[in-house]
This record gives sequence, C-alpha cells and structure tokens, in this order.
Amino acid sequence: MVYELVAAVDLGSNSFRLQVGRVVDDQIYPLDSLKETVRLAAGLTAQKTLDGPSQLRALEALARFGERLRGFDRGAVRAVATNTLRVAKNAPQFLAQAEAALGFPIEIVAGREEARLIYLGVAHTLPDRRSRQLVVDIGGGSTEFIIGRDLSPIELESLYMGSVGFSLQYFPRGRVEKSGMKAAELAARQELQAIVRQYKKTGWEQAVGSSGTAKALADILEMNGLSDNGITRDGLERLRGLLLQAGEAGKLTLQGLRPDRIPVLPGGLAIMLAVFKEFGLERMMFSEGALRLGVLYDLLGRYHHQDLRHATVQQFVRRYQVDASQASRTAATARGFLRQLLPPAAAAGQAEAQVLEWAALLHEIGISVAHTGYHKHSAYILANADMPGFSKMDQARLSRIVLAHRGKLERVQELMPDSADWLLIFSLRLAVLLHRSRDDAPLPAIGVKRNERGFVVAVDPLWLAASPLTASALEEEGRQWAGFGMEFRIKSGRGKSQAAA
Repeated sequence: MVYELVAAVDLGSNSFRLQVGRVVDDQIYPLDSLKETVRLAAGLTAQKTLDGPSQLRALEALARFGERLRGFDRGAVRAVATNTLRVAKNAPQFLAQAEAALGFPIEIVAGREEARLIYLGVAHTLPDRRSRQLVVDIGGGSTEFIIGRDLSPIELESLYMGSVGFSLQYFPRGRVEKSGMKAAELAARQELQAIVRQYKKTGWEQAVGSSGTAKALADILEMNGLSDNGITRDGLERLRGLLLQAGEAGKLTLQGLRPDRIPVLPGGLAIMLAVFKEFGLERMMFSEGALRLGVLYDLLGRYHHQDLRHATVQQFVRRYQVDASQASRTAATARGFLRQLLPPAAAAGQAEAQVLEWAALLHEIGISVAHTGYHKHSAYILANADMPGFSKMDQARLSRIVLAHRGKLERVQELMPDSADWLLIFSLRLAVLLHRSRDDAPLPAIGVKRNERGFVVAVDPLWLAASPLTASALEEEGRQWAGFGMEFRIKSGRGKSQAAA
C-alpha cells in the first residue's frame, strides 16, 4: 500500500524528532515537524541504565508526538531509536512504555544501519549526487561517518562518541577549560584513528555535515561572521577561542546559539574539531537531510518493492553458501502452513509471512560454521551481523525463530503464549521436518490448525505409513511440544496442497 502521508520518529540521544512528509511522484516533501529536547543520553547512569527523569521526559515527548500521529495507519509511520537505547540495559522495559505513549512500534537500529539511513536522507538533498561525499553526523550519543555516491553508501561506521556524552564527561557543570577541551579533542581523535586510514583510502570530493551539531555550528559560524559559507576549520578554531574565553557556553552572546544547544555545544565542537584535524578538512557543507528523512525514504522504498531487506537476505544466502533450492522449498511449504493458521482477513498476515520467508531462507546459514548445532550458529549470526535494512529487533526476532526451528523449544520460553512467533516457529519446524530428504518429491495435502492447547496436523495416513522416517520425526516433534506444555497432535485427514501453497 502507498500512503499520501508518511511519518518518521527519531528517538535520538539528545533530541526526539517527528517528521511528517507528503509523497508526490516518489518524492517526499516535508509537511510538518516537531522537536523535543529530551537529552536521553544524559540520563544514562554508570550502570548503563536510563534513570527515571530521562524516561519521564522521553515518555512525555512521545505522548505529544502520538497526538500528532493520531489517524495515521500503522504502516505509514516508522519510529527508530539510536545509540542511547542501543546501550541502555533497561531499554526493553522502557520501550514497552514508549510504544504505548507513541502508539506505534519503535525499532532500535544498529550503528551502521543508522549510518545508512542518515546517508539516504542526506543523499536526497544533495544537488550533485555523482560526486563522492563524506557525511558526518554528530549525534548526542554516537557519531556516524559515511562515504557514498548517489544513493549508495561505500563506507559506513558509527563511533561511540556524541555531544551529550562528551559534554558531560569533559565539561562538567558547563565549565569550559583549556584542559577539558584538549582532553575531549584528543579522545575524539583517538576514536577516529580506527577509521580514518580506510576512509582516506576510499576518498571523497566533498564533506557534508548533518543533524543538530552540524546545523548549530554552521548557523553560529555564518551568523557571527566566523565563516563565509558552511563550517570551516578557521571558524571552528575561532569559536573554540571564544568559548574558552567565556568559560561557559551559556555566557556566549552569539547569534544562532539556541538555548537548547548550549549544554551540548562544547562536546559537539570538540568532536567536530577532531574530525577536521584527523580527516584533513578545511570546509564542510551542511545538509538538512538526516536520519528521519532517510527513514521516510526507506519506508517509501518498501512500498515500491525496493525493500533493502530482500537484498540483504539474498546477499546472506550467497555469502554463507546456503542451499538455495532447499531454502526455497522450505520457505514455500512454511508459507502454506502459515496461510492456514492466520485468518484470511488478518492485516498482519503479509508482514508475518515475510518474516517467516526470511527465516526459512536463512535458517541454514550456520552450516557454514559447523553442521553440529548449526541452528545455534545461524541464530548467532542473525542476531549479531550487520544486516542493512533490519532493525536490532528485526534481527532478534529472526534469530529467535531460527533458533527454535529444531531441537528444544525451551530456548524460546520467554515468548508469550499469544505471540504470533509461535505460528512462525511451528510453520518453519514442520516445513524443515517434512523436507529432510532435501529433494523435490511432492508432499501430500497437509492441513494445520491451532487450538487452545497447541496445533493439530492432518495428514494422509497412507502416505504416513509409507514414510516411516517422517512418521517417527512427527512423533518426536509431538514429544518436544508436549515437553513444553503444548499440544502437537497428528490426525488422519487431508489439507491444502503444499504444492499449490
């Protein structure tokens, strides 16, 4: 389905942002935007948990966003969370409250996925996409670095340093001293040394800054005559001198310095100075494109059958040398079972079928590591690999389904009884079991149904009698489900043709 209006929510480490866009001829035109300065990263304790006040600020902001999004279809809104929620140990508990406040699901994206989405947003605002761009996005908790051309990223990296964290660590109580600035710049340069050599080797023609820190610096430098165009090395050094002279960002009387930016200006400036020094930059342009615009265009791509997740799955199939024929036949059979289990009018049916297909196509990638316990290897890869287009929750879900496709179900005992994942796990387990021979021999018509106690499988008794290995495997499957407190019952009967499915 294609929507006229789409919306993106960016739960950043410093600010939460909402962007509403109008879709016209495959282009997104900004229609409305909201910003809330939450400073989520400032609420991250030494134990890596979000404190109460930061959670409260976040929930209040999301409730206001939720009011603006009333009437939006679930498929027209995508909300993503970044670094602070990547590292917060109590993120799952907070997300449950956050989703209730917003009224829509929230995805935690990995660092490189965040970088990809940032570049997608920036690329759609550049006048000349043919040149190679270095994009730098200094956020509250992390900084993303991308080299790309046109709409394709070449290098992607996310480093754990941001304006909020650096400001709290090196400029306590807002005090800006020469020693603190020197230490902050040095720390940032040390982080950058891990990537700068490869980035210089790849090369770029133009440097572009995006998001809050870059915008704030560009505005301050230009509006106060410290730079003639964009962000310059000389302008940054002059601003540093003014900041050191004032002793506090709040004592600066500069045009373009917004009150909400004052507490994080020293940390953001230190990081940007380090970027200029390590990458040898003299000038950086600013782009209005950022994460939320990239999220909108990524959402639009999914509607137009340009979903990057499909390409990622196929890439993984090739990279891990998956038996594509076996994966495809397993996926087709699993889809057939799921169609019988989900009501025909179920709105989530298509989305669930898509997740099941990805899990089926990828369930054997762990064989490339070792055949013994390969499902565990598969699950580990899916949970931890960089998978462009997938959020961390997407990957965790795929990992869970794949982990449970064979062996003991206790591995996924944390699943709620009413979770849709049980339907996917059942469908995949049964499909894998039935295709153990790894050939194209047709399956009989098999019916599946869910009841209050578990699942019922209807199969031709004559075929079952002629297939003793499969019959034995089905009996063992019944014991696995029974051991977990759920029913897996075989009855005589016929269902829908799996070939037709």
